[in-house]
Parts: sequence; structure tokens; C-alpha cells
Amino acid sequence: MIIIPARLSSSRLPNKVLEKILDKPMIIWCAEVASKVDEVCIATDNEKVIEICKKYGFKAVMTDKSHKSGSDRIKEASDILGLKEEDIIINMQGDEPFLEPEILIAVKEKLLKLNRDFKMVSCYKEINEIEAEDPNLVKVVIDKNNDAIYFSRSKIPYNRDNTFHTYFGHIGIYGFTKKSLDEFTKMKGNLEHIEKLEQLRVIENGKKISMIKVKTKSFGIDTKEDLIKAREYAKSRY
Repeated sequence: MIIIPARLSSSRLPNKVLEKILDKPMIIWCAEVASKVDEVCIATDNEKVIEICKKYGFKAVMTDKSHKSGSDRIKEASDILGLKEEDIIINMQGDEPFLEPEILIAVKEKLLKLNRDFKMVSCYKEINEIEAEDPNLVKVVIDKNNDAIYFSRSKIPYNRDNTFHTYFGHIGIYGFTKKSLDEFTKMKGNLEHIEKLEQLRVIENGKKISMIKVKTKSFGIDTKEDLIKAREYAKSRY
């Protein structure tokens, strides 16, 4: 199942999941992408989102307003939905309306093949030097086994000698088994509060996140400028 967290309040772009791109709210764009791959549910904290989802024929559940992260929200949703320990859950962000379905399929397939007790999968793409400067675009460093070493809003790794280097940008999709999602939400850590990146609690607790390298034209919508860009992109594409 694909669960999309849709918190209505956002410090950088309030009510962004309900902002329209062409003729549809952003959250519906995301749900339509996800529906090409698996069953979809939107986990929200606001009745307005519930109403919009029902209007477009998508399942939605009400979750606690106090959740600190999207994964905590989808954990509650997975409990409400009665999912089992072995069920696969993909956390797709509600601000990635142009995500390719093939990426969600790749995450699902990787999870099915992953031979670990703690199963968590995410994605990354190549980015250029200028993109790497953007703190809203999270960077990730990968080891030889394609597991994440660290995530940061800073430009990592630090290029001391200014030699050519390819940077990797994290794509905020997470795949878990229900059992691993439950374990993840119980983890504690300090790094995630400094960087405001929940995935850092996994690394801080000695677990691994398996990463998939993908090619995508998708981008997250965090600011008014991003929203303008998204609307222009949709006009040119659809």
C-alpha cells in the first residue's frame, strides 16, 4: 500500500497540499500517480483534505495533529488500516506531483528482494553543483553497497580541493515493511532534530537504508517559487 502523509499546515508553504496545479489540488496529483502502482490512502490531520480526497474517490484517514514527521503519521494510518507486519508500505510525499510511477515500482521490488531484518528503502538522483547548494534539496552520501551513509541539507561531501564531483540528491520516498515502520517510529536520535531530517534516526541507531539510484524529472514543492515552477511545468507537459 502507498500511504501519502498530508499535513495541512506547513511553515514554508501553508496549505500546500491543497494548492491547485492546473485544475486539481496537489495531493490529488500525487494520489493519481500512486494509484497506478498500488492501493492508495492519504493520511491527514484536516477535514478539508478528507473532503477533497472523497470528492476524487481516494481513501483518506484522519490522524493526530501532533505528529512530528510524515512517517509517524503513516504509522498511525497503517494501524488504523489494520496492516500486517509483513505488508509493504510506501511513504510517498504529498508534494511530489510529478513523480514517475516507475520509481514507486522500483521501491516495491527492492523491498521484496531485501534480505534484512530491518527493511527500509529510499531513492536518490544525480544533481549538479548549483543544485547541491540548495538546503531544501537534501543531499545523501552512498556507500559501496548502495546504503546511505549520511543525509544533509549541507553540500556533502565537502569538496576540499574543488575537483569534479557528482552530488546525489535524496528523493523523499520511503519503503518499509509494516514491522520496520513500527521499529523506525520508536527510534530516538538527535541528528534529525538538527537537520530536520527524520531519516537520520535510522543511521544514528545503527540501521541501514538501502538506496536506489533513479532518473526523474520530479521535484518537491516547498516554497511559493516551487509552486510557480510546478504550475509552469504542468502547463508545458499536460
